[in-house]
Amino acid sequence: MNVEEEMVSFPTLINVKSDEKKKKAVYDLKEAIRLVKANAKKRFDETLEAHVVLTPDMRRSDLKLEGTVAVPHGFGKVYRIAVFAEGAAADEAREAGADVVGGLELVENIKSGNVKIDFDKCFSTHAMMPNLRQIAKYLRQLMPDTKKGTVTKDITKAVKEAKRGVPFKKDKTAIVHVGIGKVSFQEEALCENIGAFVHELLRQKPAGLKKSSKYAGYVNTVHLCSTMGPSFPVTIQSLSIAADRHARKYVQ
Repeated sequence: MNVEEEMVSFPTLINVKSDEKKKKAVYDLKEAIRLVKANAKKRFDETLEAHVVLTPDMRRSDLKLEGTVAVPHGFGKVYRIAVFAEGAAADEAREAGADVVGGLELVENIKSGNVKIDFDKCFSTHAMMPNLRQIAKYLRQLMPDTKKGTVTKDITKAVKEAKRGVPFKKDKTAIVHVGIGKVSFQEEALCENIGAFVHELLRQKPAGLKKSSKYAGYVNTVHLCSTMGPSFPVTIQSLSIAADRHARKYVQ
């Protein structure tokens, strides 16, 4: 027998092809969630993450993608919310569940260091905004901004959405990484959370992109994984169905 023929391992070639086929598998949303849950084997409640690879066009700096989605079943983390408001608006903020609420007195306490900035998100009424300039250096990225929707007339809605909202933003490589719930959540709850995220992702599609379809020219692939587990690609069709269901059930 030829020496070169003896060096070729036929079973090894078969195994490589088999592995390549496995890598090409794309899963229905519910099946992908089951696989993520089955492979989340750490001793803590891992986060179910979605990783969205956008098209190369989305790497353009003029195409912004940033938002917050209010998921119907929460996502395993509770944000501390601060609201700068007075009078009726302050009462609304407290009733909606804001953790820190105040007007000029709160501004002065932050300025003097009597109140620690231990909150995650910050909202303000339009009337309070001129007073916040003196504490902008303390609030930094938390400084309310009309462009970000954190200066608002509807304090109740803003606080409630922030309490159960998931922020997302594309990175420099045009990928969106977002935690969408805990692996301990029921399968249907995770499906609905993902549907809410995909619906908002489509709603935030930049106007500068071609609009041949909802996903074409915008989303390349979507993978699901747990914090420490392997990832599984999900079919666009099943994600689209989940987004449509969310719109019918929750969007008025």
